[in-house]
This record gives sequence, C-alpha cells and structure tokens, in this order.
Amino acid sequence: MNFRSVSFAAVSGLLLAAAFPTINFHFLAWVALVPLLIALNGQTVKLGFWLGGIAGLFYFTGTVHWVTNSVHFYGNVPLVPASLITLLLCVYLALYPALFAAAAVSLKKNHPALFFIAAPALWTALELARTYVFSGFPWSLLGYSQYSVLPVVQIADITGVYGVSFLLVLVNAAVAEFIVNRKNYPAILTAVLLLALVLGYGFMKLRATEGAEGITISVIQGNIEQDKKWDPAYQAETIAVYKRLTREALVKHPDLVIWPETATPFYFTGGSGNDKPLTADLIAFVQQNKVPLLFGSPTYEIRPNRRIVGRNSAFLLSDNGRIDATYHKIHLVPFGEYVPLKKILFFVEKMVQAVGDFQGGDEYTVMTISHGSAGEQRETKLSTVICYEIIFPDLVRRFVNSGATVMTTVTNDAWFGRTAAPLQHFSMAVLRAVENRVPVARAANTGISGFIDSRGRILETSGIFTEAELTRKLVPGTEKTFYTRYGDLFSYACVIFSLILLAWTRRRNT
Repeated sequence: MNFRSVSFAAVSGLLLAAAFPTINFHFLAWVALVPLLIALNGQTVKLGFWLGGIAGLFYFTGTVHWVTNSVHFYGNVPLVPASLITLLLCVYLALYPALFAAAAVSLKKNHPALFFIAAPALWTALELARTYVFSGFPWSLLGYSQYSVLPVVQIADITGVYGVSFLLVLVNAAVAEFIVNRKNYPAILTAVLLLALVLGYGFMKLRATEGAEGITISVIQGNIEQDKKWDPAYQAETIAVYKRLTREALVKHPDLVIWPETATPFYFTGGSGNDKPLTADLIAFVQQNKVPLLFGSPTYEIRPNRRIVGRNSAFLLSDNGRIDATYHKIHLVPFGEYVPLKKILFFVEKMVQAVGDFQGGDEYTVMTISHGSAGEQRETKLSTVICYEIIFPDLVRRFVNSGATVMTTVTNDAWFGRTAAPLQHFSMAVLRAVENRVPVARAANTGISGFIDSRGRILETSGIFTEAELTRKLVPGTEKTFYTRYGDLFSYACVIFSLILLAWTRRRNT
C-alpha cells in the first residue's frame, strides 16, 4: 500500500459521498468505485481491507456527518464527544467497504473471469447485511444515489434498492477491468447490455398509465421547534398551529389529513394531567371538520406489574372522531428510542439525555379510508410507517403485502437540523414507492413533506423549517410487485453466490 493506492481509495470515498444529497451528483456513482478497484490490483487481502476501509470512511463521513448535529444539539452531548460518536459510527460503517475490498482482492486473484459479476454480488450481500446487523442502518445504500434517475430505479420493483446498487457496482467493476486490461471486452459488453435492459424496462414502466380514481390527501408541516415541542408553555400554541394549517387545507376538500410524528404535544388517550381534555379537544376538532385525521402521538400503557411501557404511535381518527386504527412503531431507533444491551451500555442513557425507553409494536396495521361522494363511496387501504422505518425496504413491503395500496410516513426530522439528512431521508421514500408500486405521502414536522407517485416521481415537496400544507390526489397501487410478494430474493441470491465463491476460493488455497 502506497500513497497512490491510498489516494485512489480516498478519491473513491469522496466520489461516493458526492453522489448523494446535498451535492447530489448522481452520475458519479457509476464510476466512483473505479479508483478503489484499480488500487486493489496487486494488493494483499489485508491491504485491500485497509484500502476499502479508507474509502468507506470518506464515503460515510460525507453522508452521515449530520449525526453530530443530532447528538450535540438534541442529545446534549458536547461537540467533541458528539463528533467522536459520529466518527465511531462511520468507522463501523466503513467495515462493510473494507470487507468488500478484502474479499474483492481474493476473488480477483482466484476468479478473474468472474470478478466483474462477483464484485457487485458481494457489495449487494454486504448492503443486505448492513440492513440487519445490530438492528440495521441501511442509510446511504449505493442505489439511493439514483433516486432521481427514474428509468434506472424502476428495476427495484423486482430486486429492491439492492438491485440498483448491484447494477452500479457492475458498471464500476467493468470499467475498472477495461481500464486495466483493454482486452477485457466481456465485462464491459455485459455491463452495457444489462444497463440497456434495465433502461428499457424502466422506460416501459414509466410509460404505464395510472388509474383515474384516487384519494386526496393533505399533509401538514407544523415546523415546531424541537426545544419547544414538549414545553408546557407552548402546548396550546403547538396545537393551534396544526389546527390553523388543517383549516387551510380543508378548503381543498381532502379525503384525509396527515399530521407528523408525535404531532400532539401530549399523550393521546393518556390518563394524566391534560391528556384527557386535550384528547377530547382533538376528537371534537375532527368531528367538527368531518375529515379523517392520521397523526403521530406518544402513548403509554401500564402493565399489570405497574411497569409503564412507552410507544411511538400513530392514530387514525374517522370523520366522526372514532379511533379507527392504531399503529405502534415496530422498528425503533437504537440510542434514540431505546438503549440496546442496557446492562453493557449503561453509560449511554446517562450521557445522552434524549434517549427514550420505548417498546416496539408487532402489527403491520392496514387502515381503511372511506371517501368519495355519497353515491360513489370508495375505500382506500393505507398504512403508515414512522420516521426511521421508511429506510427499511422489507419492513415497508410487509405493509403493502398485507393490503396497503397507499403508504404514508410521518416523521420529525427536526433532529437533523439544516443538514443533508432531510433530503437523504426523503429520497429513500422514492425507492419504497417504486419497490411496491404504491404512492407515498410524507408528513414531516420541519420538512421535507411531500408526495411521490408509484413510479417514484416526486410530485410536490415543502421546504425545510417552514410551515406548510400540501394537498394532492394519489392513485392507489393496483398491483403487487415481485418485490412486494417475495422480498429480498435477489439480494439473498447474491449472498449465496458470494459465499459459494469465497468458499471455493478458500478450498483452492488450502
């Protein structure tokens, strides 16, 4: 390993980061790994690991740097320790490119003819692992860089976002192989052919027409400052903001109004303090307007042993104020909503005051909205996921597979501040829409709120840190895609293929 190879690895990391918001040079993802792959030529497995780690460190430092903002300003951790926590996270995430590079060196030496197909399979397998290991953190999966390149991402209805990552790495590997050896035509021809097939499929899907019938949804963005959200002095003001924006939206005759995650500054249905009168007031507001309301609220329940269990929940109130459905967030944020391995990491809760102690739900709730004129009543099945959950492909597809034809997501991205995170978070919802061919409505406390159709087109968005009410008609999904029905089969096939190749390599070398 020399200065040249280290520089090439660092350049790859920087190019990868630049492919994501807010720089958003998505075209760089098609060549970002080329410097690293060239630098791996002639390296040992150990040196390959370090080069991959260097690339990964630049990659993730450039895309998840916003964690420092969240931990420092809202976790009350001093800036230096907060930066070290972010660095530690980036080091962990960099292990995946490091493992990729180490395995790539071995595969290149032992199976050079298969390298251009083995490399993307290996990368995809590791992205799948990153989605699940230690609760999972699939932020900045390579495929997300193409969220705005709609012809490319349409394949996600078969492969999930991981298939887009596979294609990107395949092209990178083919280009790197061709640069190293100009006689390596099979790799570059295969990449061109596969890219042409993906684009052909994408344009075909984008030309497909949607139905005429739809559901009109209004999303409300209250822009409530995080440090005021739970201050009793601002409780009435917070509720008044949401009511005012909702009245403005009602002029457009929506079939459903959506407020963000934990929009209510009280425990809806709670039994202490002001919870009961504020709950009754909200129900009366919905009854008065005669439009269903979907909103987020913290809740709790008291178990027989008098243990209090907190939940991050969402409620659907019908137009007569009845609670039609309740959803409890399934995938909680580690170190945000609970502390994993509490006995070992006992110091974390004391260090980060904002860490909650929530319990996850276990039901993939599907809600029914009745809408339309008296003579033409229709029903739309929809589900909601809360905040962080939208970044998990398999979690969202389970709601659609259970019957949801419209997906909604409620979130409070105030934690991110004015960083790249709100746009990165929103962009991932595009892939959820394409994977399952359902539109997505997103209500965020401070933005970005908006609408995405079933082809991944971003129909409308709000700004960040501003009040907003947006209203759109969304056409429910009418088909269950291959991905919705069968999930990550493509990715698991990549896992199996990678393991077989690595096992074969090890056997040859013993």
